[in-house]
Formats: sequence, structure tokens, C-alpha cells
Amino acid sequence: MADDPKYAPPKKLGEFLSKSKKLLPFLWPTHDVKLQIFILICILLLVAGRIVNILLPYQNKVLVEGLKRGEFVWKEILVFVGLRFLQGNVGLLNTLQNFLWIPVGQFTTREISVKMFEHLLNLSLRFHLSRKTGEILRVQDRGVSSIVSILSSFLFDVVPTLVDIAIAVVYFTYAFDIFFGMIVFVTMSLYLVSTIIMTEWRTKYRRLTNFLDNAMESKAVDSLLNYENVKLYTAESFEVNQYSDAIKSYQLADKKSNLTLYILNTTQNVVIQLGLLAGCLLCASRIRRDEMSVGDFIMYLTYIIQLYGPLNWFGNYYRVIQKNFVDMEKMLDLLQELPEVKDLPHAEPLTVQKGEVIFDNVSFYYDPRTPTLKNISFTIPSGSTVALVGPSGGGKSTIFRLLFRFYDVQNGRILVDGQDIRHVRQRDLRSCIGIVPQDTVLFNDTIRYNIRYGKIGATDKQVEEAAEAAQIHDKILGFPDGYDTKVGERGLRLSGGEKQRVAIARTLLKNPQIVLLDEATSALDTHTERHIQKSLRRMTVNRTTLIIAHRLSTIVHADQILVLQGGEIVERGSHLELMQIEGVYHKLWNKQLKHHEKIKREAENKQRLATTATTAATTAASITNSSSTSNIVNRFKKEEEEDAETSISTTGHGISPNKSRNGTTSFAEEEGADGDDERQTTTAHESSDDEGEEIDEEIEEVY
Repeated sequence: MADDPKYAPPKKLGEFLSKSKKLLPFLWPTHDVKLQIFILICILLLVAGRIVNILLPYQNKVLVEGLKRGEFVWKEILVFVGLRFLQGNVGLLNTLQNFLWIPVGQFTTREISVKMFEHLLNLSLRFHLSRKTGEILRVQDRGVSSIVSILSSFLFDVVPTLVDIAIAVVYFTYAFDIFFGMIVFVTMSLYLVSTIIMTEWRTKYRRLTNFLDNAMESKAVDSLLNYENVKLYTAESFEVNQYSDAIKSYQLADKKSNLTLYILNTTQNVVIQLGLLAGCLLCASRIRRDEMSVGDFIMYLTYIIQLYGPLNWFGNYYRVIQKNFVDMEKMLDLLQELPEVKDLPHAEPLTVQKGEVIFDNVSFYYDPRTPTLKNISFTIPSGSTVALVGPSGGGKSTIFRLLFRFYDVQNGRILVDGQDIRHVRQRDLRSCIGIVPQDTVLFNDTIRYNIRYGKIGATDKQVEEAAEAAQIHDKILGFPDGYDTKVGERGLRLSGGEKQRVAIARTLLKNPQIVLLDEATSALDTHTERHIQKSLRRMTVNRTTLIIAHRLSTIVHADQILVLQGGEIVERGSHLELMQIEGVYHKLWNKQLKHHEKIKREAENKQRLATTATTAATTAASITNSSSTSNIVNRFKKEEEEDAETSISTTGHGISPNKSRNGTTSFAEEEGADGDDERQTTTAHESSDDEGEEIDEEIEEVY
């Protein structure tokens, strides 16, 4: 554990200060004169507070000596009370200071929070794929609050206390003798040294506590973000136990941290009381020899007690500052993170007119030991459609990420209208590309907000037109809150198909020149998929389109199909050309065709079962109808006679679909079978028929 950087001692002061320089522009309100004036007034109030701290003990001496002489010291009392009104945490000076500092602290919090948030958004995809959301947000929150706390503690607590100590040493040495100055100096020095040493000692415990606190928070956030998986795998008990273990680990570390705090407090108290004892004994000795007056003793005692008050808190100030330094470390480390993909200093704006995309001998790897793409070359002419197919892990999604420039290629280049995307601004590149992902993640806001995200500032009419094109407008209007319906965390309140259609509407609203479809209709039913495919085809007319597809029937109309395997393009051509090759694509197609035929057979079996269910239901209804019992008996006898005359017994050939188990024919229609059963079985027939017809139509459409 000692070698783990999470528990390492604090960084060197020089390294820490070097990192902290990045924060300086956010600590001083350069462009806000009003805040600058507030800061200067706060400093003047601090100086005034130091003067009051000197005058109050002296006024106490004057008051006591006047009373000793039997005088009515009403003026001295008024001055004393006036000084007390100005002094202390609830005094006028401190109150004004705290009030004026509020907007200054808010400025610092706001500026650093915005800077951190902007920095996190500008970091590359690789960082965000490896992050833990809860832990990152926790680090940011604690880091920002720590900076504000350090500023206020250092400026209004530590510096004034150190100034008061220096004044006490000089004043008592000058007013009495060097022994009083030495007592104050030695006591204060021992106190500060012991506080610093012991605080450094307990820092590792505080660091461990912070780490376990982050782990606990991250565990809770991770479980809630994966709520569906937890439910699907019935892992509630497992997650609760893991969270419980995380809490126990945190509480054990927190207990040790608090124990070190109590040891530190006791040590500080011993040092202070020994210094107070030495000073009081020396005063008593001098008064006994008439070398000091009682008023001098009162002045000394008042100043020392007045000094020990904030000094008792000095250990707390130092601990708070030390804790805040620890809390700031990770935030400063985050600020040190550099984006993997950056715009060049003089990056040019991207001009897209045709939308032609070229991958020119592109090679890429996430890990040098395992290449992901090997010398990939292909062209997507303006307005054409290219599809990427192949086994999982072939590099299809990586091509999408490279086109968005989430990563830079190691070899080769990617061109959009002849412009290398590494030489243009990322913002321009991504603004001309729209994507409908396979796994759509929505903001925890309204449906309107999520669709409008494709074009910030779009009107409600434009949002609704996009929803209509994505075949979700009527569905949205059916919700109680319509377009103002909250979608929940990550869109959990919507079905998979609804989320996918919202993503399609968002892309339609963006109206990009280049469109990427990553299994855009994978979560939709067959009926809705046909409508969406038509909408997508309308959307991709005259637009450069790149599609990732696993259902090959959705991309047979593509101008070119690229088959990726092991990071290489092993086949390319149109659907008919690839079928003639009889290679990888041909095998994938036949495999999916067999799957379609299997589904069709299952649909036919469902239809036969539905027919049998109809017969059984109507037969049961005819038998149980008491008003027709005699007719059934007569018909049964008549059937026996007819069977004997015309044919061999039906035994061994199975029961006819139109006969009951005992051989009687069903007369449900004549005898009034249950209407509900008829409606149910009719629906079953229609459902099975529709499913079979849809499969037939899908296969026929391809051929």
C-alpha cells in the first residue's frame, strides 16, 4: 500500500505550486473592478482587526487600574465595549469582511468550476472511456470547494494569527522584558511545529479516507447507472453487499483518521496550557516583587487568551488547508491531463460542399500490440452510400470514431472533400456529420430537449417536423406530457425503439452533409423499421452515408459494401457482386437467410397451433352448452352410422381439427360458441399471418 500512488505522501511543495499556477487567473477578478475594491476593503478590515486586538488588552489594563483607584471609569468602559463590538468572529469588522467576501468566493467557485467542466469536455475519448463518472465529479466538487476554503482560511485565519503572534512577541518584550517574549515565542513555535509534524503524519490516513470515499461514491453511481443490468441479472443483493463493504472500508479508515485527530488535539492543548502556566507564574512572581501591576497582568492575560483563541483553531486551519491540498491534488492532476487529439495552432475551417470521404491507407491501433485497422483504403463519393459489414471486432466502430476524429490515425490520412481532418477544426468536422448510434443515450430531460440537441435553437415546429419524419410524433403526443415528457436517467423511461427514433429525429434536425448509421433500426419492430428505413433513405438522398449493419437485408441497396475482418477489407462491391463472389459476405447472407426461414417456420407453427386452439375452444363451448345436449347426442349417433357405412375408423390418424376428443364434430358456430374465444383466436391468426408475411416480404424485397 505504501507504494501505491493513491496513498503516497503529498507532492513536493514546488511541484504543487507549479500546478497551482494554472489557477491564478481564476483567483483575481481581473475584469471586475467592483470585486477588486471588495478585496481591498477586506484587507483593510483585516489590518483594522489587528489594531483592535492590540488596543483591547491595553484598554482592559486602563479599566482595571482606574477601578483600583476608585474612579468612575465610564469613558473607559464605553471604549472597551466599543472595541469588543468591533472584535471577534461576530464583531462588526469580521461581519463586514465576510459579507464582502461572498461575491469574491462565488467568482472563484464559478470560474474554476466552468474551467474544470470545459477541460473535461475537451479531453479525448480515451480518457472518458476509462473514467468513473462519480469519482471524477467528486474530485471536481471537492477540488473547487477546497480552493475557496484555502483562500478564505489562509487570508482571514492563518495570516492574521501569525501577525498577532509576531506582535505579541515584540510588544511583550518591549513592554515587560525578554522572558515574556520568549514564553510567547517558544509556546507558539512548539505549537506550530507539533501541529505541522502531526498533521503531516495523519495526512496519509486522510488520503486513504478520501480514496475509499471516492470508491464508495463511484460504486453507488455505477450501480444506479447500470440499473437495467442489475435488474436483468437479479444482482440487487450482490450490489448492495458490495456497497455495504465499501461503506465499511470507508468507515474503518475514517475511524483511524479521527483517532489521529484526537491525538493531535490533545498534544496542542498540552503545549498551550504549559505556555499559559509559565506566563501566569512569571506575572505572579513579578507582581509579588512590585515589578508589575495587576493591570499589567490583566493586559498580558487578556492578550494571551485572546491569542490562544484563534491559535486553538490554528491547528484546525492547518488541517483544513492540508486536507484541501490533498483534495486539490487530483483536481490539479485533471488539469494536467492533455487532450490526445488537439487542433493545430492554425487549424483551418472545414469547407464541405460535396461531402466526399476518403480513407487513404489508414492504420490504427488502441494498443501497439494489437493493430485494429491495417492499411484501410476506400472512398465514399458524394451522395453515395457505403455499408460496413463483418464479424464483431473487425474495426467497423473504429472507422466511425476515426471519422469523428476522436482518435488520430497512426498511419495514412482521412480526407473530407480533399481536406485532411487533422488540419481542420474538430468543431467544424463534427458539425457536418450526423450519427444515429446503436445504443442511444439520452439526457435526463424532456423529449423536446433531446431532439432539439441536434440543432440548438431550433423552433418547436422544426422539432416536431423532425419527430414526424422519424415516425415518433404521434407516439409523443400520446404521452400525458407530450414533448415535455421526462425521459429519465439515460432515457430509461423510453423503450429501446422510442430512444432510437428520438436519435433519428435528432439527426434529421441537425441536417448534416455526412450521415453515419450504426444499426440505426436495430431496436425497432419490423413494421416500424420499414417506415424508418424509408425516412432514412429520404434523409440520405444526396448525402454521403456510411452504415454499420449486421442485418444485411437493410443495406442491399448500398452503392458499395465493405466486408471487414481482422481489421482489413477482405471484400468490397455491391450486394449482387458480393453474392457472386461466394465469400465471407455470401456466407453471412446465407446464415441470416436460414435464420429468416427458421422464423417463418416458427410463425407457421404458431398459426397451426392457433387453429387447433380455435377448434378446441369451439368444441368445448358446444359440449358445455346444456340447451343443445340432445342435439349433440343425436348428431353423435348419426355420425357413428355414417362412419360405419363409409370408411374405416379414424382411430390412429389423429383427431381432425374440426372434431372434439371423443370424435364429435364442433358445432360452435351453430350452437353459439364463446365470442371472446373467437376474437382471441382470430387475433392469434392475424398476428401469425402478419409475421410470416413480413418475413416473406423482407426476403422478396431483397431479391
